Amino acid sequence: MPINSKTETSAQHCPLNQGMPVLDMTGKPLSWFEFLPTFFFYTPVLFLWIWLGFKYRNLALPLIANPGIPLSGMVGESKNEILSLAGNKASTWILPYVMWKKNTQSSSIQAQNIISRLQEKKLTFPLVVKPDIGCRGAGVRLIENSDELEKYLLLFPNHCNIMIQKKAPFSAEAGVFYVRYPGEPHGKIISMTFKYTPFVIGDGVHTLGELIDNDPRAGKVRHLYRTRHRNSLPVVLQSGEVYRLTFSGSHCCGAIFRNANEYITEDLVSAFDDIINDLPGYHFGRIDLKFKNLDSLMRGEDFHLIEINGASSEAAHIWDRTTTLKEALSTLLNQYQILFEIGAMQRNSGIPVPKFTTLWQAWRKESALVKRYPSTD
Repeated sequence: MPINSKTETSAQHCPLNQGMPVLDMTGKPLSWFEFLPTFFFYTPVLFLWIWLGFKYRNLALPLIANPGIPLSGMVGESKNEILSLAGNKASTWILPYVMWKKNTQSSSIQAQNIISRLQEKKLTFPLVVKPDIGCRGAGVRLIENSDELEKYLLLFPNHCNIMIQKKAPFSAEAGVFYVRYPGEPHGKIISMTFKYTPFVIGDGVHTLGELIDNDPRAGKVRHLYRTRHRNSLPVVLQSGEVYRLTFSGSHCCGAIFRNANEYITEDLVSAFDDIINDLPGYHFGRIDLKFKNLDSLMRGEDFHLIEINGASSEAAHIWDRTTTLKEALSTLLNQYQILFEIGAMQRNSGIPVPKFTTLWQAWRKESALVKRYPSTD
């Protein structure tokens, strides 16, 4: 994200986004609706949900679209529970991790115990830590050493589970939305999105705060970055110094999303068919991954799964700045149409449908947890 033409060459070769097409920042920096409140987009979804509920005679059908996941992964799902569905073949694609339940011991003792478990799996710093139950990048941080791990543990709520995961060897990140109807031998990728890390480049004159404010895109969503980097805002960055504005690949945390549907190939779909075949009870959702480069991704090679998201995940290309509001809403509504279709098929196969009130209860639990998590990198 260069702030002037003098830094464009440096930006194009920034290692933070290595492996993806060069991030084009010419033209409009944002779509006009990109950061509007969630209810703006999901009010039409709510009306469609109600209509489909009457059509299929059950409002809760989306909650069994992924029968291998509680509530289909609509809300409150455990990252570990979803990843644990993977068999021996699918597991080889997932970045290794360990789980830890925060307890009342000192953070230093817990950090030592976590490091011992990490060593058993031959995992070393840097690592990515995140809450087991959470959404939209809540509480995700890059941890470089044991001191940072201790500080994270101090901030994390007791009796809640933490995932400590290997940092991917690749910088390039994508969200791949996969759908497969029950009984079908093959699925399809209905959306792919590249997730770019936003950054500014120092010039030896301006402070970080000024660089953020002057950047064509970051300046329009400065609240996302200024709070996160408030202690460093007065610092003058050296000329050419690249400063990452967020680590989390979440749109609401400030990551830049670009539509990558043109790069979906039969080889990539085939690779995902093999993975999902070894992930029983999963039919619908977005898989977040890190990949080596565009060519290898299109061949269905050299990528690692970070997270597997369930029914509430979005086809993230809707947050591309060039996506129209009509296209974005059409994509969301189509997702929920598919959810009801799959849910109806699961019901017809004998899978029991939970009470709709369980969704509300799970949402309240997740919302309360998210408020207690440490801030996101």
